[in-house]
Amino acid sequence: MTADPVLVIGAGVQGLTTGVVLAEAGRRVRIRTADRPQDTTSAVAGAMWGPAMLRPADRVLYWVTRSHAEFTALARDEDSGVHLTAGRMAARFDLGDSVPPEVQLIPDLRRCTPEELPDGFVSGYRATVPLIDMPRYLDYLVARFRDAGGDLRLSPVPTLAEAVAESATVVNCTGIGARELVGDPSVHPVRGQHVVVRNPGIDEYFIELSDSGEFTSYMPHGDRVVLGGVAAEQDWNRTPRRKDSEGIRRRCAEVEPRLADAEVLAELVGLRPGRESVRVEVEHYEGARIIHNYGHGGCGVALSWGCAFEAADLAEELG
Repeated sequence: MTADPVLVIGAGVQGLTTGVVLAEAGRRVRIRTADRPQDTTSAVAGAMWGPAMLRPADRVLYWVTRSHAEFTALARDEDSGVHLTAGRMAARFDLGDSVPPEVQLIPDLRRCTPEELPDGFVSGYRATVPLIDMPRYLDYLVARFRDAGGDLRLSPVPTLAEAVAESATVVNCTGIGARELVGDPSVHPVRGQHVVVRNPGIDEYFIELSDSGEFTSYMPHGDRVVLGGVAAEQDWNRTPRRKDSEGIRRRCAEVEPRLADAEVLAELVGLRPGRESVRVEVEHYEGARIIHNYGHGGCGVALSWGCAFEAADLAEELG
């Protein structure tokens, strides 16, 4: 074991989850972050566990499977913010008979009947999956990390040189920040925007399966519902756009009319860390070892536990 704590950079869902796994395994861990957890992109997420159509496919399957097991267990803890929720995943095109292998983890998965599909949708599935109330969940992870002896500091890490001067084992969970921190131009922003409304009595989720830059989704978390969404490639703007909010509310109300007049509580923007493939691997740098864990696109929550366990395993192998 190294004398220095493992240094984790970033306190979004990846950084916090990796910190929890390492700390609960008995490692000394320090997380340094430029943003408080509630100010990260993770706090803006909807969020749900679901299939992740990312690369590398074989490793993504492990990550999403491991994460499903953890979230299913966490749903039994009322303090976690995780809850198993029924709902629909639907598309405006025929989804066919081919489904991702991870959907086998959903015991009640079945095709939607034509009557269960909203106007304009032609194919879909009903399923009960973990939904994650991110503000509550991030607080839960922070508490769990600190209970395990972890040290969380609001302290930006401007360079890798500063990071490796502090610890010989560094875990890079900086999301979109990896573009600058490690000079990875393949990391790019995929701008997302959500409208949070007071819950008018909705207890099921809905998500549109689409590659479009605009889609329909709503996810209930107790007394509030998170409405989405947009996915704007290469867009760095963190300010909510009225046009996006209006489109989100209109599309959601077309599927669920009770949302039409729901009271707006917040408009949120986050930059998903897009990348051709998720990066979980080791880099040797100036005598130190850096475990990279970034590039999860819009699936950061769904992959978080699997990636955290793999990153922690790499840290154990190295130190």
